[in-house]
Amino acid sequence: MKRFGTRIWLRAAMAAALALPLLAVPESASAATNAFRGVNWADARDNYVDGWVIPTGLTAGDSYDAVRGKADGIITGFQQKLGANTVRLPINPQSVNSDWWGRYKGAADSALSHGMKVIFGYWEANKDGFVDDTNAWNTMWDKVTADYGGNGNVYFEPMNEPFGYSLNDWVSLCSTWLSRHSNIPRGRVLISGTGYNDNVTGVGAASALNGTLLSLHFYGFWASDTTRSAWTTNLSNRLGSYSSRTIIDEAGAPMTTGLDYSAGHQDGNNFTAYFAATTDLARSRQMGVVYWPGLRSGDTYSITRQSGSGLEINNATGVAQLRWGWGL
Repeated sequence: MKRFGTRIWLRAAMAAALALPLLAVPESASAATNAFRGVNWADARDNYVDGWVIPTGLTAGDSYDAVRGKADGIITGFQQKLGANTVRLPINPQSVNSDWWGRYKGAADSALSHGMKVIFGYWEANKDGFVDDTNAWNTMWDKVTADYGGNGNVYFEPMNEPFGYSLNDWVSLCSTWLSRHSNIPRGRVLISGTGYNDNVTGVGAASALNGTLLSLHFYGFWASDTTRSAWTTNLSNRLGSYSSRTIIDEAGAPMTTGLDYSAGHQDGNNFTAYFAATTDLARSRQMGVVYWPGLRSGDTYSITRQSGSGLEINNATGVAQLRWGWGL
């Protein structure tokens, strides 16, 4: 996720172009992903960094014990203030193939000790939509899966927003990943949708990826609609018939600008209509949502902020709407 500079326009344009004009597909079967009530814990610089990813609240000099202690307060905040049970953490080769990994693991270990699910997702540094260095990427994933493959509460997302790849090339790369890590159950692997994770119909239809979960991103700056019905159609088109496998593992809206997300204040504004439609559809189809971001300093979308060793919420109506989408 990145919303600054000219990249926002590229993202919006590509997302619109890649959103296939499908009809919304009714689903009678219950989805299986609403067990994921999650938040992204993100680096203040965004997670696209050429160096260590360091989520807000941590520092490069932290020991394992310091990371874990800080994470305990933040993870507890996610649970108590929001009702979250999942945290999505960024990784990259620079972080994992270095001594930072041994310390950064304290964040994941804290979440797991609190009964949370953890999603590890790879962010590139070059911002071109491709894996930066395949050998380093493989080394990274070999290490991460060796350390956490045996924990059933840990999930693996081979790449965030693979917009540089064609569908066929992306399916091929993911198939290779699945073969290399065949000891990981496919139900613990999240395959990103094409483009900016903005459409799962292609990966959902790929037989080579059968059995995996799918990852969708969806944002209100991708269109200018101000009605829930328009946003529902937009999202439905990106899901096709694959809601039962899909986790919306990035979705968010401004939480520090005073918007009211409560009922009666949803239609008529781009972001409130978008967020209502997203959470309504997730609830009705029993889909998981991992909010962007649960915590990231300097981000108007951040639904919490640090307060002492814990967290405080930034928008009570936004939290209520997110919890509604989670089925709480």
